Amino acid sequence: MDFPTLVKPWLDLAKYKEARLREALIEARLALEFLEDGLVRNAAGKAFQAWKAYLGALLADKREYLRELYPGSRKIRVGEDEVVVEEADVVIALVPTSHMAKLAAAVGGDAVEYTAVAFHLHRYQYNGPDPEGFFSDIPDDRTAAIFICRLAGRILPHDELYKRVCGATR
Repeated sequence: MDFPTLVKPWLDLAKYKEARLREALIEARLALEFLEDGLVRNAAGKAFQAWKAYLGALLADKREYLRELYPGSRKIRVGEDEVVVEEADVVIALVPTSHMAKLAAAVGGDAVEYTAVAFHLHRYQYNGPDPEGFFSDIPDDRTAAIFICRLAGRILPHDELYKRVCGATR
């Protein structure tokens, strides 16, 4: 079986954006399916991945601005060859978790708020519900479900699965 390869932003930015949007939709739908099955921590992880992919797609439109934030280039290995890639394109391709807040600020709009929600879900995925708020800001699965639905609603607001799973949490 052949698996598709994600187009790199330095090769074709439009195709990269399209692939990341498709990834975001698939991950968001998986998050909702997991949530519907009661797998809340798994759903949180998928919601985080969905947002990270969606943010990557949004960053494609901010390439010129990102060149100012991330100047320079680096050599990367592509098969047997080494190619020089602009640092901004590497950031767009990877969307490093440690840079997501800065990248969301570069995108602007509601990206900052949704990135904050994604970070809460990321911590929840690893630590689970935490009523005392020591390891996670999400005290219970119901709160996590609401956060998951918020992210999913931003990515696929008119999806029937979203309406069915998240209808009561809106």
